[in-house]
Amino acid sequence: MSPRFSFKVAPVDVSWDDLSFIWREADAAGFFDGAWLFDHFYPPWGSIRPMWESWTVLASLAAITERMRLGVMVSSNTFRHPALLAHMAVTVDQVAGGRLEIGLGAGWHEAEHAAFGIELGSAAQRWGRLAESLEVIDGLLTNDTFSFAGEHFRLRDATLAMKCVQQPRPPLVIGGIGPKRTMPLVARWADHWNYFNPGAPPNLLGEHRDRLHEMCTGIGRDIADIEVSVQLRYPEDPAELTDLAGRYLEAGADHILVTAMPPARRETIPTIAEALAPLR
Repeated sequence: MSPRFSFKVAPVDVSWDDLSFIWREADAAGFFDGAWLFDHFYPPWGSIRPMWESWTVLASLAAITERMRLGVMVSSNTFRHPALLAHMAVTVDQVAGGRLEIGLGAGWHEAEHAAFGIELGSAAQRWGRLAESLEVIDGLLTNDTFSFAGEHFRLRDATLAMKCVQQPRPPLVIGGIGPKRTMPLVARWADHWNYFNPGAPPNLLGEHRDRLHEMCTGIGRDIADIEVSVQLRYPEDPAELTDLAGRYLEAGADHILVTAMPPARRETIPTIAEALAPLR
């Protein structure tokens, strides 16, 4: 299979004119297979700055693009009830004509949770909620009626009469490399695993992939059914990106996702495409 390439724009310090231009132009140019946003109230680095809410602006971007797959890498599970997120996913997938990928993570940024009065909880609580949310989202999107009784969420004969364009549902994307909590959820639920290990040499991807293979085998799942993406940050030297992405593809990645650090500029995404083009 040919590798997939996508980009992520942090929706921080960027106007709608620039953000929409970036996505429309990338969609029309034809190189990138996908485009992503992140999900925060506050930027995870630096000072508090103006930023877009990820899912509402994602719906707007879905409406003005035609080809690229799209999603939030990743949605904070603490921000939305999983039934609400499932309904949002149906809406965006319909608007996009079947191009959504549902990224979900446990949540981690303490400052934004404290500021807005959102419960973050302990690590065990966060991953417990994430495990239940994945089951709820899958159940609502793949069943006519769904009931669930967990420690954190309860549903009784819940129905989403509108379904996604993609059947049985859009791919579920889980990011992270934690061996005790994250990777077992990847093995059980993920259609797409995003490997994010900044600063680590590419050869470590193989070790983590082998661990995931063991977990998948243990539950009777084929790891070949899980796409493996690697998330990189766009460096100052495009040649550095070409080299690093190539080494990750050799190490077993299926998909290279490059984050354009803010502020997003119109010329950045074409530059990333040029750097990755030799790997196509």
